[in-house]
Amino acid sequence: MKETLLKTFGEVYGDTEGVKTFFAPGRVNLIGEHTDYNGGHVFPCALTIGTYGAARVRKDRKLCFYSMNFEHLGVIESGLEDLKPAKEAGWTNYPKGVMWAFEEKGYQIPFGLDILLCGNIPNGSGLSSSASVEVLTGYILKEFFGFDVSNQDLALIGQFSENNFNGVNCGIMDQFAIAMGKKDHAIFLDTADLSYTYAPVKLEGIKLVIASSNKKRGLGDSKYNERRSECEMALAELKKVVEINGLGDLTEEQFEANKSAIKDIVRAKRAKHAVYENQRTIKAVRALEANDIAQFGQLMNESHISLRDDYEVTGVELDTLVEEAWKIDGVVGSRMTGAGFGGCTVSLVKDEAIDTFINKVGEAYRRKIGYKADFYVVEVGDGPCTL
Repeated sequence: MKETLLKTFGEVYGDTEGVKTFFAPGRVNLIGEHTDYNGGHVFPCALTIGTYGAARVRKDRKLCFYSMNFEHLGVIESGLEDLKPAKEAGWTNYPKGVMWAFEEKGYQIPFGLDILLCGNIPNGSGLSSSASVEVLTGYILKEFFGFDVSNQDLALIGQFSENNFNGVNCGIMDQFAIAMGKKDHAIFLDTADLSYTYAPVKLEGIKLVIASSNKKRGLGDSKYNERRSECEMALAELKKVVEINGLGDLTEEQFEANKSAIKDIVRAKRAKHAVYENQRTIKAVRALEANDIAQFGQLMNESHISLRDDYEVTGVELDTLVEEAWKIDGVVGSRMTGAGFGGCTVSLVKDEAIDTFINKVGEAYRRKIGYKADFYVVEVGDGPCTL
């Protein structure tokens, strides 16, 4: 990939003098969905697919962006004086947002950059292509300009830029999982205080298979922000009767004892998901530590049912992928992952069942939905790096 990046960079920008190459992974969340903005736990891991970049510092303050995924757009130009979101800027709003966020945090970017990106994360799939671009951009700025920031800082700056520059009210999980990725480990992260531990993911004879629904969705214009405000309202109602900071502070029993404080049936369902999903995530990590993969898979299945029935973020595409997966011998567990409304599922599949899984689930999906799903057999990878 490094050679391809450099060759294309030379073709686009004229030469490759002073160019460095970089990588930031995508991520998948194994369990703990829509808990990250509710003060709960998540359990994501970085993947071996992600965003590759080549970049160099310019002598002026111009910014030039080129994506091998959107070649038809050509080079998109702007400047460090012009760091504001614009619809016509398209994907470049993500790297520009990170540059804006660095400057907001007091880091002055002295010179512009020529940047080329190439991602092998399916766009709009829910594997965090946007957060991957954000962390990659932060890593590039750190490397070129010597900014004293940790990988955890890169995650926080990426989240800050997505919230305040791109207007997407995302939690910290995506950027954190990407910036802090560790090979063959998932991150058990308490989003309330950012305390975390690495848990080894030992899947002997089992692979992670991502199924992309190919239903495009944009987080900003989906119902994500709506779900978030429903949870905030439910939390405000619960706070009148129980002392908590977030829905993640409650056990299932505490929630059941106090749920009558929530005055709306829909809000009660949303809050129930946040509480129960958080507890499922804690149990899932314990199951993995005890090498009880069957229990881990069962909790994944329960997570999907809750996201379908209580949080209502799945939709026919994701439900079809998961329900067809559950029919296959050798599938340990399967669930939607990401924000929902399209995107991906993640399944634990025994090695000998992978071909059957891809063929049968793929065939049933095309028959029911009318277009194909794409499948990726992935491994747990490291965080951002220089190539």
